[in-house]
Amino acid sequence: MADYTLAVSWSGKDALSDSDANKVISGDDFNTEFTTVQTAVNSKADIASETFTGTPLAPTAAVSTDSTQIATTAFVKNVLETYIYPVGSIYMNMAVATNPGTLLGFGTWVAYATGQVLVGYEASGTFDALDESLGAETSTTGSTTLTTSQMPSHSHTFTQYKGDGTNNAINRLNTTDESANWGDFTTNATGGGAGHTHGSTPTLQPSVTVHMWKRTA
Repeated sequence: MADYTLAVSWSGKDALSDSDANKVISGDDFNTEFTTVQTAVNSKADIASETFTGTPLAPTAAVSTDSTQIATTAFVKNVLETYIYPVGSIYMNMAVATNPGTLLGFGTWVAYATGQVLVGYEASGTFDALDESLGAETSTTGSTTLTTSQMPSHSHTFTQYKGDGTNNAINRLNTTDESANWGDFTTNATGGGAGHTHGSTPTLQPSVTVHMWKRTA
């Protein structure tokens, strides 16, 4: 856009002598001046227009600015990189599986926490370390298998000899030898010691599946 400058030295005419023909303001003077004005005005942007043509340029503000400056594409990209998605950020999308580096135009991103859910950091306890993988979907060893103390209190029923009419209260198992009337007995074993799964038992927490990425650089 051109800046307007005077084409005719109007104030200089007053210093000329009355006999100087250049002291007279002519139609050519007005034509020259207003042509210059027209050229400058026509090169200015139309304030009422909502559309720019070409590739207009503007200075890029610092990412920390909160003024009413124009937000250039470079400014927006810098804000996204610095404040919205800095290194270590998590990006999630429920429809698009494209790497965020392609979508956003910056950063190095890797698929993250596949088959896992996220949990907030806690200063102490189980979740006191960042980026730590815990738990398993299913396992036959470790804490996912119940120990004896973790099982619900229960009892078992088994068949035993009740007596022969004379010694009705004496326990007998397949023998008439009263020396074997008393003793410890074991029921048949049951159960397989398998780990918990999310099959028919509702042990899976409510979850929503998404594409998840972590920015590493």
